[in-house]
Amino acid sequence: MTRNIGILGAMAQEIDEVKALLTDKTIVKIANREFVVGKIGGVRCVVAFSKWGKVAATITATLLIQEFAVTDLFFIGTAGALADGLKIGDIVIANRLVQHDLDARPIIQRFELPLLNRVYVNSDPELSDLAGRAVSNLINKGVEKMVGDEAVKDFNLAPSLHFGDIASGDQFINSNEKRQEILNLLPDVLCVEMEGAAVAQVCLEFGTPFTVIRTISDTADHNARIDFNKFIEEVANAYSRAIVSEIMRLI
Repeated sequence: MTRNIGILGAMAQEIDEVKALLTDKTIVKIANREFVVGKIGGVRCVVAFSKWGKVAATITATLLIQEFAVTDLFFIGTAGALADGLKIGDIVIANRLVQHDLDARPIIQRFELPLLNRVYVNSDPELSDLAGRAVSNLINKGVEKMVGDEAVKDFNLAPSLHFGDIASGDQFINSNEKRQEILNLLPDVLCVEMEGAAVAQVCLEFGTPFTVIRTISDTADHNARIDFNKFIEEVANAYSRAIVSEIMRLI
């Protein structure tokens, strides 16, 4: 089967350099979304900005599957760290995803996906392994080769790779209280973002293999203070380009 890879970015700026990798590209506009179709290293790809939040990301993922017939889906972006030990610039690849703001009690248990009888959605192990090998290769070569020496110094980057649970919700988590509340309920979660678990549910129901790759941009509490826009432009965007390029090389 010929692979047709879908690549979603959580922010438009996070996939600018991924789009620049595409050759023979065309742009298709559907539902106020721009899908860039082309090839990266000879592999057919469709790249799109998911838009923020679970509903918006669900629409974009569904269009990727139904309109562009993607065979595999990679979601890439930033996240806030919940687990101790994670630092800015680290990379988390999801083993499982959960919606931390889903609560239909007393009808079903907290966090359970209605009618699916499950709380977590598992990433495809082969795609997660592929992403992990790509990230490991890049870290071994040196993060400065991805982002440059200045960004390494500015953000004190010394990235590590982690595999674990990622939680999604339509909330920007920026307080110790909310961070701890999520950890008390979901102690295995490494980081939190706003789209991944919704995309995971779409892929589960369509039977499309997927994985989620997140770069830690903050510590999800009021103590985290970095220039977020600068981080996106100089680190997250460069990470995305390097990771996607390496994944395509390994396919």
